[in-house]
Amino acid sequence: QVQLVESGGGMVQAGGSLSISCEASGSISKINFMAWYRQAPGKQRQLVAKITSSASTNYADSVKGRFTISRNNAANMVSLQMNSLKPEDTAVYYCNAEITPTRVIGVIEYWGRGTQVTVSS
Repeated sequence: QVQLVESGGGMVQAGGSLSISCEASGSISKINFMAWYRQAPGKQRQLVAKITSSASTNYADSVKGRFTISRNNAANMVSLQMNSLKPEDTAVYYCNAEITPTRVIGVIEYWGRGTQVTVSS
């Protein structure tokens, strides 16, 4: 069974930095893209950053220049380094990945349970 487990997160003052990570575990044949989404209270879940297996990245306009997504393919991990944090970055951050499990034809999209990031003003 494939799982995505986030770590990191917490509370930081505005202007500070925080890093969150996600590890995919289980019977994995291939991981295509890995991504981070976030959802603030009362708002829809939105894409923050995405990285492909070839390390191509894209970011939401609101985080460009402040956040950096990286990936360790050997460890099936993705990380998000968040700098110059703002109160509006406060949200639950979810790990997302498109994975081909072993003995499965096709791909399945998986989600982590989320980690809270709170930025105080």
